[in-house]
Amino acid sequence: MSRYETVIGLEVHAQLKTQTKIFCSCSTKFGNDPNENVCAVCSGMPGVLPVLNEKVAEYATKMGLATNCEINLKSVFARKNYFYPDLPKGYQISQFELPICEHGYVDIDVDGEKKRIGLTRIHMEEDAGKNIHSAADNASFVDLNRTGVPLIEIVSEPDMRSAEEAVAYLKEVRAVLLYLGICDGNLEEGSFRCDANISIRPYGQEEFGTRAELKNLNSFKNILKAIEYEVGRQIDLVEDGEAVVQETRLYNVEKGTTHSMRGKEEAHDYRYFPDPDLVPLVLEESWVEKWTSELPELPRAKRERFMAEYTLADYDAALITGDIAVSEYFEAAVKAYGGETKKVTNWVVGDLLPYLGETESEACDCKLTPEKMAELLKLVDDGTISVKIGKDIFTELCTSGDAPAELVKAKGLVQMSDTGELEAMVDQVIADNPEEAEAYRGGKKKLMGFFMGQVMRLSKGQANPGVVTQLFNKKLS
Repeated sequence: MSRYETVIGLEVHAQLKTQTKIFCSCSTKFGNDPNENVCAVCSGMPGVLPVLNEKVAEYATKMGLATNCEINLKSVFARKNYFYPDLPKGYQISQFELPICEHGYVDIDVDGEKKRIGLTRIHMEEDAGKNIHSAADNASFVDLNRTGVPLIEIVSEPDMRSAEEAVAYLKEVRAVLLYLGICDGNLEEGSFRCDANISIRPYGQEEFGTRAELKNLNSFKNILKAIEYEVGRQIDLVEDGEAVVQETRLYNVEKGTTHSMRGKEEAHDYRYFPDPDLVPLVLEESWVEKWTSELPELPRAKRERFMAEYTLADYDAALITGDIAVSEYFEAAVKAYGGETKKVTNWVVGDLLPYLGETESEACDCKLTPEKMAELLKLVDDGTISVKIGKDIFTELCTSGDAPAELVKAKGLVQMSDTGELEAMVDQVIADNPEEAEAYRGGKKKLMGFFMGQVMRLSKGQANPGVVTQLFNKKLS
């Protein structure tokens, strides 16, 4: 066991799902041609004045309410000054001393134990542009489409003690954003991204160690690996008598290592000061009350309700409620099916979720609707098709949108339950495999799987397993 305790704090930047930017009317649409979504305001032309998008204030407040924050009815925008090619004004409009939300928390579950992670603050800010480096042109370009896109930065307390806790926290924060409908949570496109501040200290020491900041983390898998690598790197340095240097590091996905991006001996002096072009934001209490009333059932509450109402295991409940579209699909399927909830759970977790992952699609876009899934399960229940056939046609049903009963009929997949027809196949399998039949009679009951496979081959997967099992037991007893 390591002698060192890991200390992790996370800064999450979530792009808000508004139609226009935070201080101008330019579109926030992703994927447009470079510098297409740009105007005089977001490109920083002299003399222009920013005007706050009210949806940004609403979404930031709702995130604060959903994460148990104190909502500051008065908050102030500040200029964060630094110079970089993708920052046309030479400063970023953010919040500093008076953010919109403070002192919240998020509860997570790791290894069956609940843990509370504190939130220092949530504040609004504008995004910067994007530098594009072209080796072919031996030049660098700047795309300002992303400049001025609205963000909220969610800053945690350094309360996490492992990479697993950090990932659990990020998944919970992302789920809340998705449930609120204020962010699409896309890590690859950068609409949900995080920086991790990591340090180590000997167990029992209260003082924090020197931290390194990790950037370029674009998937939960990479976040887990990057943190684990960085913790190991820092432990090795300390064990070798060397000092951990405060710096910003990037994660190399191919090598699975982190490397130094820039030194950070002291915190950057961003020379924050209140933005003179923006008056303080003052929220009416009636607005906050209205936004509070509009909050949906949040992930943790839904997870606990599903466990109580549908007797789901922790693991299944976490998977199903991790995505609001999947949770709504599951509940609709349970209602339409009307049978044993466990069967719906097994098909959603074992078949629907893998399909959505492989196709990178959403449950709400799946053509196998909850009602059609219920129909599929009923076909299995009444013996019309076997579980195997149901699973074989599952992907086709998800993409075609056909009614399960119609597809089964069209493909001639109705399960064979005629005793006479199946008995002939059972007799043939026993005759063709006398040694296996004798071994089964001698006590090798596991051979039933072999016999079943032979009958399924002869019947092209359409034999009723229950009837076949009864026939074999009768003939080999």
